[in-house]
Amino acid sequence: MKITGITTHVLGTPWRDLTFVRVHTDEGLVGVGETRMLSHTKALLGYLAEAADNHVVGSDPFAIESLVRRMKYGDYGRAGEIVMSGIACVEMACWDIMGQALGQPVWRLLGGAVNDRVKAYANGWYTVERTPEEFHAAARPVVERGYRALKFDPFGPGRYELDHAERVRAVGLVEAVRDAVGPEVEILVEMHGRFAPPEAVRLATQLAPFDPSWLEEPVPPENLAALAKVAGKTTLPIATGERIHDRIEFRELFASQAADIIQPDIGHLGGIAETRKLAATAETHYVLVAPHNVGGPVLTTANVHLAACTPNFTIQEHFNDFADEEVKRAAPGMPEVVDGYFALPTEPGLGVTLDVDFVEARPSQGAHFDLYADDWHFRGTRSGDR
Repeated sequence: MKITGITTHVLGTPWRDLTFVRVHTDEGLVGVGETRMLSHTKALLGYLAEAADNHVVGSDPFAIESLVRRMKYGDYGRAGEIVMSGIACVEMACWDIMGQALGQPVWRLLGGAVNDRVKAYANGWYTVERTPEEFHAAARPVVERGYRALKFDPFGPGRYELDHAERVRAVGLVEAVRDAVGPEVEILVEMHGRFAPPEAVRLATQLAPFDPSWLEEPVPPENLAALAKVAGKTTLPIATGERIHDRIEFRELFASQAADIIQPDIGHLGGIAETRKLAATAETHYVLVAPHNVGGPVLTTANVHLAACTPNFTIQEHFNDFADEEVKRAAPGMPEVVDGYFALPTEPGLGVTLDVDFVEARPSQGAHFDLYADDWHFRGTRSGDR
């Protein structure tokens, strides 16, 4: 079997583009992969067009290791977010083809399940005004839908430090969510790399009474020494890693022991097998894995396959029950969250089929998502927002 070509399809929403890649073969099997880019979709499509000719067409889709190695190193320049995201889409699609050819779901090809269901947490649910009353009211439907964990960023457009009034406001939002969901539901606090270490430590101290399961990216991701400084001054678990695009670059993070949970993004780290290798390395450091996922149905399903066979997996991010819920229709077959968990896919390959007509009827809107803009958390849901 040989790859004969790839086609790309972009589904647009006001705040994110979902890029789907279909890999075609001479035996008629077609695999699908996906990633979500922020403001770089056209660059991704350009890379994929070049990579198709240089590396992909003519390849055996079963020879995933060889294909990934060529795409990562065969152009000499160091692979960054765009290249690793392109690799991820193609790699994911090859796993889909392999599973279809063998009549097995991908998680069985990866070694079989150690988790018979996959715990999920909700994101994208807090598209409301930043008041305790609004956050309290928005959190309740998440629990009513069966989720036992939810994540949110209460810090508005904050950067480096908050003034006293904003600090009180942010802590009040966390308090309101804890009150809304009760003590048995996990709350995960997202900091989006906003803060200087002293501010992150101060906030960690003030948030500790509300028992968040982690603080995510408390400082910008470029400086691991700053992250270690925060980790050394709080008892709350630290999560990070969504903006690291090469598993080798996690080495320093493991050595620093600054993170308790890593959050690789399959769609930006080169795909399923690269993330599986990283998870195995994390296991040797007793670090848990909670993959970052702002993707649609294909990427979410790929995450479920990986989680099924990862011993140190802890919880999976999911946006699509609360943000742009209609995107789930782009690829029927994605498992739904029931009582807080995904069931394992049972169909061959990834188990999803891309609805090209649905995607192409919803082209890119030129989404630009700025986490330091006022009211970014509305994610285009208000009239007048892009």
